[in-house]
Amino acid sequence: MEFRDLQFLIAIAEEGAISAAARRLHVSQPALSKTVSSLERQLGVKLLMRSNSGAWPTDAGAALLTDARALLARHDQAIKSLNRFKTPENDLLRIGIPLELPPGLLASPLAWLTEAHPEIQLQACHLSTAAQLDALRNRELDIGLLRERPGSADLESIQILKEDLGVLLSTERALALSDSNGIRLENLRGLDWVGFARSTSAACYDELTATLRQHGVSVGPECPAGKSLIAEVKIAAVTGGKSFALAPPHWPHPVPDSVTWRPLIGHPLVRRTWLAWTAGTRRKEVTGFIAKFSGSQ
Repeated sequence: MEFRDLQFLIAIAEEGAISAAARRLHVSQPALSKTVSSLERQLGVKLLMRSNSGAWPTDAGAALLTDARALLARHDQAIKSLNRFKTPENDLLRIGIPLELPPGLLASPLAWLTEAHPEIQLQACHLSTAAQLDALRNRELDIGLLRERPGSADLESIQILKEDLGVLLSTERALALSDSNGIRLENLRGLDWVGFARSTSAACYDELTATLRQHGVSVGPECPAGKSLIAEVKIAAVTGGKSFALAPPHWPHPVPDSVTWRPLIGHPLVRRTWLAWTAGTRRKEVTGFIAKFSGSQ
């Protein structure tokens, strides 16, 4: 049993319906129902009564809810107690950063951090969305820049970036498929997408591949789990003319003459970036860093 399972159960009890709880938690209703059913099987008792009008706890569910709320409260209190022993000179602000982050996106927040909190040591590392989510929940990261919106109540997030994706192709293939406005997505039929591993960001992967398939485009073999789709891999893969890769405008990597970036007509594919952090944090350096992104799209 995980803290997330208990938080899900509490949300359903408070909302009175699985659908309403799913909206509050930013998860799908089937996923939430599956989590509760799995918890019921694990514990060997029925926790919720369900009907078309809503859901409410059984006697066993009510007993678990009482203990769950107490357990989560004790967990939060333990974290607060430990935070009292932190000293400013030893503080770290740990930030997770994905590949292909636009240059300049973090310039203003980092400049503010340096000026407002010179005692804070910044620790940044490249991590996939999945790895960042695990690190955030394990309190190993303070801030994450994710390629999908976190779907749990223990994390808060805001969208800070939306990029219309274009394609990287061999220059010869780009000339054959594009016009003055760019390339239509369906014109990429017959080419394989050089994609990232689904395990690194399942929601982003599923959104992109669904759109590609709707236009009759092959997604090709999936990148092996644990492998990063770095710029050099994309360029090498598309040079032969049988594949394409996705990249935003102003891709922050040098492109050889043998490869060309072209926009997609109608902007059918987008990539979003969310800033995520632990729900309810009161660290001034974290809340101030977040505030620098207010109003970003």
